[in-house]
This record gives sequence, C-alpha cells and structure tokens, in this order.
Amino acid sequence: MPRVSQDHLEARRRQILDGARLCFGRFGYEGATVRRLEEATGLSRGAIFHHFRDKESLFLALAEDDAARMADVVAEQGLVQVMRDLLAGDSEHPADWLGTRLEVSRRLRTDPEFRGRWAEHSQQLTVATRNRLEWQRRSGNLRDDIGVGVLAEYLQLVLEGLVSHLAMGLPADDLEPVLDVVEDSVRRHRGD
Repeated sequence: MPRVSQDHLEARRRQILDGARLCFGRFGYEGATVRRLEEATGLSRGAIFHHFRDKESLFLALAEDDAARMADVVAEQGLVQVMRDLLAGDSEHPADWLGTRLEVSRRLRTDPEFRGRWAEHSQQLTVATRNRLEWQRRSGNLRDDIGVGVLAEYLQLVLEGLVSHLAMGLPADDLEPVLDVVEDSVRRHRGD
C-alpha cells in the first residue's frame, strides 16, 4: 500500500475543515449531520473520521482553526479588521468564520463540557488583541488614558455585539462608519 504524503494529509484535513465550516455555518452543530458533512466535504464518513475522532472533535478543530486565523488578523491589523472582515460577507454568505463563532457562543452558553474544552483555546484572540494594543501603545498610536485591558474588553464586546447583530440578520450595509468610530475611539489623537 503506498504511503500518503504529509502534504496530501494536510490538504485532505483542510478540505474537511473548509467543508465542515460551511456545513456548521449553515445548519448549526446539531443540524450538521454526518450525511451533510459528507456532502459539504465531498468525502466519506470514513475519510472524515480518519482525521477527526468524532463530530465534536471536528467542530473543536474548526473553532480552533478559526480562532487562530482571527488571531493572525488581529496581530497584523487589529480586532477592528476582524469586524470588517465579518462585514465583508453578505447576508447569504457571511465571512466564513461567523457561523463557527455563532456556534461556539451558543455552545458556551448551553454546554458545560464544551465550555471546559474550549477554555484552553479561547485565549488566543484575547492575547492577540492585548499584544496588538500594547504594540499600538508603544508606537504612540493608542490612547493612554485607559488601560490596555479595558480597551481589549471594549473591543471584544463590540465584536460580540457585531456577531449578535449579524446573527439576527439585521442590516449591515451601513456599519463601516460605526467601525470607523470604534477604531477612532481607541486611537491617540495628536494634540492629546
């Protein structure tokens, strides 16, 4: 039997995560049946669960992957850019990590076991946000009358509010100026 390359395994894993992201985003955790996951990924259940122990492990891996991608955006461009990326999708196809974010939020509220498993992974975005704010402060671009911890909490609350807004299907067409205000509210203004 020929050996499968590591690149092939990684490509297959990525294919599963990409399909699962769409499936969980469209149908939610409970509605993402194995059959729907097979359809979304284009792979058999055997292929899917060769890479992931079960549906829970697949969802957690997807949530971790999305959290890492969001943290990368925060490190490079800040948390407001994550919010802008969420707005970049339309109501039919929101940014690909919105569905996962919504499911994580719902499961944190309703599933104590998931909350425990997720706790160790949930700090990525917080750490990336604080690090970015610290860097902005050292660069002289961040207001210095409010602590970095408070500013990080503020931005994360705005993110959660935006996620809720999008989850309710409310219009997002004119939220870019709102994000401009949010971004401006944490900046240090020359002459301050």
